[in-house]
Amino acid sequence: MIDIFATFRKLWTQHVMWTRSFIISTAANLGDLQAVTARLLRNPMDFANVLGPIYGEDKAKRFSDLLTQHLMIAAQLVNAAKAGNTETVNEERKKWYSNADEIADFLAGLNPYWSKARWTLMLHDHLKITEEEAVERLSGQYAKDVALYDAIEDQALMMADYMADGILKQFSR
Repeated sequence: MIDIFATFRKLWTQHVMWTRSFIISTAANLGDLQAVTARLLRNPMDFANVLGPIYGEDKAKRFSDLLTQHLMIAAQLVNAAKAGNTETVNEERKKWYSNADEIADFLAGLNPYWSKARWTLMLHDHLKITEEEAVERLSGQYAKDVALYDAIEDQALMMADYMADGILKQFSR
C-alpha cells in the first residue's frame, strides 16, 4: 500500500516546483523551457495515476484535464505579464480563478470529506501566491520571489494533506 500522505505531498510539491521552474525559464528565456513545460504538464497525469485506482479512470482523467487547464491558463498569464499585456493578464486571471472554482467543485463532489469552500479557499490562495511569485520574478525582485516560494510550498503541503486525509477518511470505514 502506498503512503498516501507522502504521495500527495510529492505530487503537490512537484506541481509548485515545476510551476516555479516554468516561471523562471519563461522570465529568463532559458533554453530548458520546452523540457520544463513537458515535465510540468506530466504532473496532472501523475495525479490521475494515483487517483484512478481510488475514484476510477474517468474521474481521474477529469481531474487531470482540469489541472492541465490550470497550468495552460497559468502559462498564458505568465506570458502575457512578461509581454506587459494587462488586458490579457486580466482575462487569463478570470479564467484561472474560474478553473480553480471548477476544480474545487469537482473535488467536493468526489469525496464527502472535501469541502468545496475549503478547496476554493486553498486553490485561490495558491493562485494568488503563485501570481505574486511570477510578478516578483518578472520584475527582478528575486529575494521576494524566493521568499514567496516558502509560502507556496507550505500551501501546497496543506492541499496535499487535506487531499490525503479526505481519502483516508472516505475509505477507512
